[in-house]
Amino acid sequence: MSDQCQAQNASIRYADWMLLAVAVVWGTSYGMAKQAVFFYPVVGFLFIRFMLTFVLLLPALKNCWRQAAPPGLALGAVLLAIFLCETYGVAHTTASNAAFLISLCVVLTPFVEWLVFRTRPESTAFIAAGISLCGALLLTGNLSLELGSGDALILCAALLRAIMVCLTKKLTQRHNVPALALTAVQTGVVAAGSLAILLATQHGIPPLPQAPAFWGATLYLVVFCTLFAFFAQNYAVKRTTPTNASLLMGTEPLFGALFAAMWLGETLTPACWIGGLMIVGASLWATRPRQRRAFPVRN
Repeated sequence: MSDQCQAQNASIRYADWMLLAVAVVWGTSYGMAKQAVFFYPVVGFLFIRFMLTFVLLLPALKNCWRQAAPPGLALGAVLLAIFLCETYGVAHTTASNAAFLISLCVVLTPFVEWLVFRTRPESTAFIAAGISLCGALLLTGNLSLELGSGDALILCAALLRAIMVCLTKKLTQRHNVPALALTAVQTGVVAAGSLAILLATQHGIPPLPQAPAFWGATLYLVVFCTLFAFFAQNYAVKRTTPTNASLLMGTEPLFGALFAAMWLGETLTPACWIGGLMIVGASLWATRPRQRRAFPVRN
C-alpha cells in the first residue's frame, strides 16, 4: 500500500474516532438539557446555548466569513429545524419512542447518501444499519410503537439528521471552509432563529435563571456538545462517508443509556445491554480498517 493510501486510511480512522467521541458527548446531552429546561423555556435555552457558542467562535470568522456564510447558512437552517423537531417532539412522546425513532437516522442515511451522491453505499452499510435498528429497538424496549404527533416530529428530526450529514459532506467538498468557521455560522443561525421564536412566543426574553445547575448544564452543552461536537462532525464528515458518520453517531443511544444509568440512576435491563452492544458492534464492524472507496478530500 502506498504512503498516500496509508495516510488517507489514517485520516479516515482519525475521523471515525472523532465521530465516536461526538456520539459519547451527545449521549450525555439529553440529561443535561433536561436539567437546563427545568429552569428556562426550551427556545430560550437554545438561544442562550447557541449564542454563547457563536460569541466564542466569532474569532474563527475573522478572515473567512465570506466563504463560510453560504454553506453555514444552509446547514444552520437544517440544524435549527433538527433541534426544534427534537425538542418539541420529546415533549409530546415518550423517551423510549424518541430514542428509537431518532436512531432511524442510521437506517435513513445510506438511502439519502445514495440519492444525493448518486452512488450506492457498500452492502455492509445497509447490513449494519439494520443491525443498529434492531439494537435500538432492544435498547429502548419499545416493542409496540404507536406514532403520534410527537413521534412524527422525532421521525422528521431523524430524516433531517440524515440530510444534515450528507449536505455537510456535499457543501464542504464544494466550499473549502475551516471547520470552526463553518460551526460558527451554523450556531449563529440557530441562535438567531431561536431568538426570533422566543420573541414571538414569549413576547420578550424571560429573566435569566440564577440556579448554578442551569449554568453548569448550559456550559457543559456549549463546550462539549456544541463547540467540540459540531467542529468534530464538520471536520470528520469531510474525510469519511456520510453512512460511516451516521453509523458511528448512531451509537449515541447506547452512551445516553449508560449516562442515564450511571449519572441519573436509571436501570438497564439485559435486553438494553444486548441492544447497546449490537449498535456498537455494527458500527465497529462497518467502519473496520479495510480498502474502501473514499471521497476526495480537500485540505
